[in-house]
Formats: sequence, structure tokens, C-alpha cells
Amino acid sequence: MIFLKRIATGIKGLDELMEGGFPEGRTILVSGACGTGKTILSMQYLYNGAKMFSEPGVYVTLDERPDLIRQDVTRFGWDLRKLEEENMLQIIDGSIAKIGIPSEEEFSMPATGFDLDKLLLEIMHVTKRIGAKRVVIDSIPALGFNFENSNEIRKAILKLSYLLMRIGVTSILTSEIQEGANKYGKYGVEEYVVDGVIVLHYMGIGTQSNRTMHIRKMRATHHSEDLHPIEISEKGVTIHKIEEEYEDA
Repeated sequence: MIFLKRIATGIKGLDELMEGGFPEGRTILVSGACGTGKTILSMQYLYNGAKMFSEPGVYVTLDERPDLIRQDVTRFGWDLRKLEEENMLQIIDGSIAKIGIPSEEEFSMPATGFDLDKLLLEIMHVTKRIGAKRVVIDSIPALGFNFENSNEIRKAILKLSYLLMRIGVTSILTSEIQEGANKYGKYGVEEYVVDGVIVLHYMGIGTQSNRTMHIRKMRATHHSEDLHPIEISEKGVTIHKIEEEYEDA
């Protein structure tokens, strides 16, 4: 029997649900409604890769400005600047190119407007420069804003997925969906071109709120099919077992 190498996320409670981590070289979709923790989980995957496994990573932001991302994650004790100085993490800024404003970041899209091919070249350049093993693209809906119709968006997602596979990184794409939607990506194609799908849920009832996670798909992997409670604390994301939730009740 051939066993695939696993890329551990280092996220407490997650790797044990999927044979030790993501299959190496594959692309995983993390989807969920607003506020479910997609960006935190994705950045934690990169941060843990650098700190726990000495694997450099690249974070491509198409939505939020890099300086705000760096500020936001300090609440978890994550010093991104230090990792960037050590070439263990780099951020590619694609957040403001579409409005023609130059970025102050070292790695970014040109201020001439969004160009998918130029973004892909920048991803390849930065990945090769630091020897990255992990990549996060945040987010697919922000990518979609740069195209006029769903056909063009689907082609762009396919092209992006193909590039990530060719350069051999283990990647996360994030996508926002409405809570309760009967699909796992905004454009209805993401779930078919990726190798795994992790869906994050958020339900607020009165003063109570519950976050859960469901591994919908993970190719070449035996994985849990249950809904698992999520906690977001000062340490980041933790995945709990269902029985732990009942024990605490």
C-alpha cells in the first residue's frame, strides 16, 4: 500500500481527523459564512508551518490589506514581521491593485489593475525565492470581483489550482458562502477543482454562539465526517471532539 505524505496543520484537534494532515501537494478549500474563522485558520496553517515544522509559506491577500492582517493576528501572539524578516513567511498584496493604487509591500500586484497572469507569476517568484511549501489564497470571492462573468471566474479558479499543483505546494483557498447554502464555494466550481473541502459554520442563538467544522471532502484520506465544535481563543483555532462538548455541558 502506498501512503501519501501528510502536511500537518499543527492546529490542535484537526490533523487527527484526517490521517495526520493534508495530503502533500494538494489544494484544500476552506469555506464558510462571514465570521466563521476562515482567515484565522488559514494563517494559523502558515504560522504553524513556519514555527513548528520549518516550512516557509506564502499568504496571498486579495481582500484585506497586509498591515491590517499583521495587526489582527497579534492578538494570537503571532509576529508575522519576524517571520517575514526570516523568509519563513511572505505576504503578496493583491488587495488594492484593482483600484490602481500602488502597494507599499515588497511583494504585490502592479498598480496597473488586476492581472491574473501577473499574480500567478508573483506567486511563483515568491514561492521559489523562499522555498515555500505552503500557500494560502484569501479569498476566491475577492478574485472573482475582477472578472465580468462566471465563465471567466471558473477559468481563473482552474488556472490558479493548476499552478499551485504544478509548483508542488500544499495550499488553502478560502471562499465565503451564505450559512445554510447548498454549495461549498461562492461560484459552484471551487469544490470540484480542489482535493479537500473544509466547511466552517457559525450559529448564533440569543446570547449563545456555536462554531463548528465539517470535513466535507479529502481525497486519498480517511477523515471524520462529523460536525466538530470549534473554539477561537487567544491561541487561535482549536477543534474539539463532540464527546468533549458533552463532557463540558
